[in-house]
Amino acid sequence: MSIRMTAVRKAVLPVAGLGTRVLPGTKTTPKELLNVVDRPILSYIVEEAREAGIEHIVFVTGRSKGAIEDYFDHQVELEAQLQAKGKLDILEAVKRDLPKAGEMSFTRQMQPLGLGHAVWCARDIVGNEPFAVLLPDVIVDAQPGALSQMMRTYDLVGGNVIGVEAVPEDQTHKYGVVDPERREGRLIAMKGMVEKPPQGTAPSNMSIAGRYILQPEIFGLLSDQEKGAGGEIQLTDAMARLMQTQRFTAYEYEGVTHDCGDKIGLLKANVALALKRPDLADAARSALAGLV
Repeated sequence: MSIRMTAVRKAVLPVAGLGTRVLPGTKTTPKELLNVVDRPILSYIVEEAREAGIEHIVFVTGRSKGAIEDYFDHQVELEAQLQAKGKLDILEAVKRDLPKAGEMSFTRQMQPLGLGHAVWCARDIVGNEPFAVLLPDVIVDAQPGALSQMMRTYDLVGGNVIGVEAVPEDQTHKYGVVDPERREGRLIAMKGMVEKPPQGTAPSNMSIAGRYILQPEIFGLLSDQEKGAGGEIQLTDAMARLMQTQRFTAYEYEGVTHDCGDKIGLLKANVALALKRPDLADAARSALAGLV
């Protein structure tokens, strides 16, 4: 089947998860709004999407996630106070994530049925065009960003592009893993993928790392996708079916991945990104030296 080389303009961010791995911090605050240094996790993800040329971001939310929509709106009283007090640098930081008119849409995942179901909930907003998916608790520290790197790959090979990274062999059972056919540099032609394979059975150590470029035919497959690992509708299962008719290429992006969905990953992201900040690095290093 031929694949149309339509530009990727839209990105889906599934933000309906409960954040159970970082409770009780996420009891009243969405995990996507937990801070890494001085910005919410979600701010880094939106920045990556915009850098890659994404024009429309679709948030798939859930109950108790209204704060996410509020974050991407004006806080009139706060902005007025900052303006009046001359705190213009803080005001600029507060307004940096605000969308242009029509740049963002919000739709709800009414039941916690998995990542595949969350992506399917965005079908009517995305429409019949290729789109990106970015997991909103995975920060990739890279320049250019991971999605920008994948966009270049998409421009070269078309089809579907999956961001991957190498993980230790004894950790492959924790991830979705690609089954490679052949490799050229960072490009890996795929012949399959497995979601959380039993330990010792993974076809490679290349884990699917929370960045995807997919063709719209995935929506039709997700509409009747049976539940898979964890009793959820798995995006990887639908991708495996789509692979029977369309090209899938894995791209091992350059960068450091921070899984902010668990407590230690969130802590490591705070430390690592604080140490990279010219305005904070010395103070952060001194603070850490006094603790360890």
